[in-house]
Amino acid sequence: MSEVAADTTPAEEVKPTEEVTATEEKTVTEQASDVASSAATAVKDNVFSMFGGGPKKEKKEETDEGADEPSGSAKATKEATEEGADDAEKEVDVHFEPVVHLTEKVDTKTNEESEEVSFKMRAKLFRFDRDSREWKERGTGEVRLLKHKENGRTRLVMRRDKTLKVCANHYVVPDMKLSPNVGSDRSWVWNASADVSEGEPEAQTLAIRFGNSENANLFKEAFIKAQQENEKFFSKPEEESNLLHTRS
Repeated sequence: MSEVAADTTPAEEVKPTEEVTATEEKTVTEQASDVASSAATAVKDNVFSMFGGGPKKEKKEETDEGADEPSGSAKATKEATEEGADDAEKEVDVHFEPVVHLTEKVDTKTNEESEEVSFKMRAKLFRFDRDSREWKERGTGEVRLLKHKENGRTRLVMRRDKTLKVCANHYVVPDMKLSPNVGSDRSWVWNASADVSEGEPEAQTLAIRFGNSENANLFKEAFIKAQQENEKFFSKPEEESNLLHTRS
């Protein structure tokens, strides 16, 4: 009976060995399955990432949104810088003292202070150049007839625009004759024996042109009226030259 008991003991010890082997095989299979699942997940994420989809895109958007907002310290630094610039602009107050103090007003005399304007009209003036035998423009501005307040004599004065330089200055004497310019109803020609616009009395042939015939006729009427009023003052041509040379 002791021999039978010795034979049955080894048979019961074989079962644990088979169970350990099956457990090991199961563990290897599960590990292989986990590796395959992880690889498939990685491939899926890569595909979504390549085409702009999937979880990676959402993560990038969240990162970008966070980047647009400055941190608390950066925002505070920016506000402090802007406030400092505003304060610097408010504090700047530059004041310059004039180098020269003008205490007296300088009066510019034109020798027209004692005269009154009896006629004024905008026009363009020409003079005839005897050397080149052609008309040359003298200037554009207001032609005026100025009557002296005391002696009653009337002269014609014209100044250029902007510069106010004199381009005609002579008395309106009785022997002057206004003639229509050839081919124009708004232009007149006359001879001045003593025009002092250049300083010294000089004989000039002048022509004046207005914007229209109506203005030209108004000038003619005022010119003839001035001739009639000056008739009692100018009996000889040299008197005109002497008077203008004195005024200039």
